[in-house]
Amino acid sequence: MIRFEQVSVTYEGAARSSLQGVDLVIPEGELTLLIGPSGVGKSTLLGAVSGLVPHFTGGTLRGRVTVAGRDTRTHKPRELADVVGTVGQDPLAHFVTDVVEDELAYGMESLGLAPAVMRRRVEETLDLLGLNELRDRPIATLSGGQQQRVAIGSVLTPHPKVLVLDEPTSALDPAAAEEVLAVLQRLVHDLGTTVLMAEHRLERVVQYADQVLLLPSPGAAPVLGTPSGIMSVSPVHPPVVALGRLAGWSPLPLSIRDARRSAAPLRARLSAAAPAGTAAPGGRQQPHPAPPALEPRVRAEPGFGKGRGGAGRPQGPRAGLLARLRRGTAAASASAAEPQSGTIATARGLGVRRGRAEVLRNIDFAVAPGETVALMGRNGAGKSTLLAALTGMVEPATGSVTVAGATPHRTAPAQMVRRVGLVPQEPRDLLYADTVAAECAAADSDAAAAPGTCRDLVRALLPDVPDDTHPRDLSEGQRLALALALVLTGRPALLLLDEPTRGLDYAAKVRLIEILRALAAEGHAIVLATHDVELAAELAHRVVILAGGEVVADGPTAEVVVSSPAFAPQVAKILAPGHWLTVSQVAEALAARAPGTASGTASGTASGTGPA
Repeated sequence: MIRFEQVSVTYEGAARSSLQGVDLVIPEGELTLLIGPSGVGKSTLLGAVSGLVPHFTGGTLRGRVTVAGRDTRTHKPRELADVVGTVGQDPLAHFVTDVVEDELAYGMESLGLAPAVMRRRVEETLDLLGLNELRDRPIATLSGGQQQRVAIGSVLTPHPKVLVLDEPTSALDPAAAEEVLAVLQRLVHDLGTTVLMAEHRLERVVQYADQVLLLPSPGAAPVLGTPSGIMSVSPVHPPVVALGRLAGWSPLPLSIRDARRSAAPLRARLSAAAPAGTAAPGGRQQPHPAPPALEPRVRAEPGFGKGRGGAGRPQGPRAGLLARLRRGTAAASASAAEPQSGTIATARGLGVRRGRAEVLRNIDFAVAPGETVALMGRNGAGKSTLLAALTGMVEPATGSVTVAGATPHRTAPAQMVRRVGLVPQEPRDLLYADTVAAECAAADSDAAAAPGTCRDLVRALLPDVPDDTHPRDLSEGQRLALALALVLTGRPALLLLDEPTRGLDYAAKVRLIEILRALAAEGHAIVLATHDVELAAELAHRVVILAGGEVVADGPTAEVVVSSPAFAPQVAKILAPGHWLTVSQVAEALAARAPGTASGTASGTASGTGPA
């Protein structure tokens, strides 16, 4: 169905090819999972299938790509629309109309399908993706996950022979992701649709794949094989595979069910050991002890920088953030922006309305210095709205919000910017310069930080990004890393992140976790709105679950996530009833019980990465 013949792609001005030596065939009626670290060319390969590369993106494509016998060099994307449906990483860039139902029908209208056929397919797709209640909603009012489902539905309605999906579950909660993957399974098994899907959250999808296509590094030849064969050599793999490697299981498990069948001996070995940073299984967890509040390090002088996203980066000198990255020192100055004890942010009886809809109701929430809190819940539960209330971007209808002694919606942005920083779901909202170097220089200037401070953070999150790269040429994960670095440069007392691991591979996620842990250790409060249960297990002291705009659970991470089938990480499901959450906990426990046998694997296994 899809054939690559010695394909390479080079963009203008690039020092090396984004793709090199791709020669393979993807057969009809199979789900092929495309994996690899961030920035290795996965989106470029997908674009070559849909015709977007090179007709839309530019660059030079050598070799030949054919889809259902059509050469993408001579057929533009519109001439492939009846055989290839494409959903990119950014659903907002995909939409043409304003209303959900109209968006689902648009592609069929473009192909001239009969009205009766269009009506039937729209209804089928609304039911398949759980969108019926949203059919008349303006797309702009939907949550990020809801928009992702609409984008997927809009390419399903024309019934293409090939679906090309770039991280289709990245913005979805676990239940919604399962629904989408079940739909894709039905399309593959019942209709013979060929699906080529790139995804970083392998814990969600690898067990559904017929084949896995690995791009190991930029410009390297791809490797195509069975899921189990590729997982045994892949530098990126989910926690279930990392646990299988650690325990020496053969064959490597790809699903929770497969792993549980092999896990009894490992559970027995761990039964006498308490998880690192937790009580014995069944006890209350405190994965990383909350550090004491430190001296405040942000200035009280007014100033607002260059307006990146409202409540963005405070003005103040850089002082010792991430000592392993910093080689110099800077003087710390006092400020009332960060309390030395108590809480940094508090919401009491908070209610928020959007039009007639009550989005949040009676929310009681607090976060202390050095604490990391994960906000979880299904799409549309109110997580992003709660973050917006903490920054002052939305006004409470009832109750109150206080951040570092200020009421956000009544405080000037120039004052709030010294108290709270937000990394939004769409990192492009914070990016406006022409190069990575210019973005970093502006961030250093805004924060009165030492030159190179922001660039060091970018390098720590995603290495090997050249200074002259335009932000629009970065992958979604790379743009998010850049936006995070811009905000971290300003050292906000309260750091808010909305889906921070969207688009990040496992290695980048480990580096993100290291940086956020270092920030918490310095006394910063961190709140993450996330669907990434593995991130919450690895990083959060506390988990708050929202549903229908209300808090339905709030407690230590192990207590909350292990008791929730939807939000439990893979390791917790495999090793239940014990409260083991991460591969790194298991590795440390094995190393402590039998020195020398597991010590070599204790490091680098966080969130599913680690040595084979």
